[in-house]
Amino acid sequence: MVVLGAPFDLCGFRAGARMGPMAVRLAGLREALGEVGIEMEDLGDAPVSFENSTEPGGLKHFAHAHRAYQITAARVKEAIQQGKRPVMLGGDHSNSIGSVGGALQALNGDLAVLWIDAHTDLNTPATSPSGNMHGMPLACLLGLPSGVTGLADLQWRTLQDEFGTPKLDSARTAWLGLRDVDQGERRHLAMLPHEYASTMYDIDRRGIVPEIERFDRWMRNCGTNNLWISFDVDSLDPFLAPGTGTAVRGGLSYREGHLLAEMLCEFLGDGAYKLVGLDVVETNPIADVKNETAVAATEWVASLFGKTILGVKP
Repeated sequence: MVVLGAPFDLCGFRAGARMGPMAVRLAGLREALGEVGIEMEDLGDAPVSFENSTEPGGLKHFAHAHRAYQITAARVKEAIQQGKRPVMLGGDHSNSIGSVGGALQALNGDLAVLWIDAHTDLNTPATSPSGNMHGMPLACLLGLPSGVTGLADLQWRTLQDEFGTPKLDSARTAWLGLRDVDQGERRHLAMLPHEYASTMYDIDRRGIVPEIERFDRWMRNCGTNNLWISFDVDSLDPFLAPGTGTAVRGGLSYREGHLLAEMLCEFLGDGAYKLVGLDVVETNPIADVKNETAVAATEWVASLFGKTILGVKP
């Protein structure tokens, strides 16, 4: 496994997630993976700039964001081509434009994505209430039009040409943990061909186990055996993970989150599909309490890779 820090955070709700990669490392990521027999190669953080690069009429901080995504995409693509599994530590969720984009390039588009998040991240420049690109990565990767004109549209198409070619297939995109979806995102989701979008209502109504089993059935029939998981810590309830940019009450409980990771590990273990890479994003130490969110993220990753109550999955 290779760990790639992507500390860029200017496209998030508030600054601070730039310290997320280091917070997760300090929470014991290497040690936690070591306990489950996984050797972690840490390639360090990508060099990024945190100065304002917003041009009038353009996307927020486009120049620096674009460069950050380029570096992450290249690192992810190289890792996959070398037969390694990349784990991208963010930074805000817009960095997934680079990580998922790099995976799409390495696999010629043969990829499914599980987006574990309170939000769909399907806003476009036209629908985003804030203009922050951390709410737009899937819209970009799925090829949704910007809905605007001028420089912002040109920049949006530049991102899509570079990171969404080949583009992500919405029929191979799944969401879990949704509970805060903007009106524009609802319209976009309704227009997209998709078969799996699990909200907290679904989890409350049917239970976490049936929803995870439903995902497994979907994954086995979506047309690819390559899975990328994008884990936003705001999918967890803020009682457990307060250190994030857009916390929303009513998220996954501690045990729901870990059962999700543990069951995904079980499904991955039978070989029907494989995990090619992982994002862990939006950990913001400035908003955190005693690094609790980074610890929660680290523990979640350990469960995904085999840690159980009685030991390690054989």
